[in-house]
Amino acid sequence: MAYTTHNYRTKKEIKLAIAAGQKITCFQPGPFGPTVPANGTIYLEGPHYPEAHKWYGQGQMKDGQLVGIK
Repeated sequence: MAYTTHNYRTKKEIKLAIAAGQKITCFQPGPFGPTVPANGTIYLEGPHYPEAHKWYGQGQMKDGQLVGIK
């Protein structure tokens, strides 16, 4: 599971940011380096640890940026 670089509190906040044209990048925490693909499907969760995760989503990456989420 990946996180967005900005700690969005709800999935609705991400959808509004995408609609507004904001550039959103993602990362996969852990010791193995950046494992988020530049293009393709990723799976997201939030808010960031150590808070309890309240939302999950399937996102689409294009050229290193999040362009959509379900």
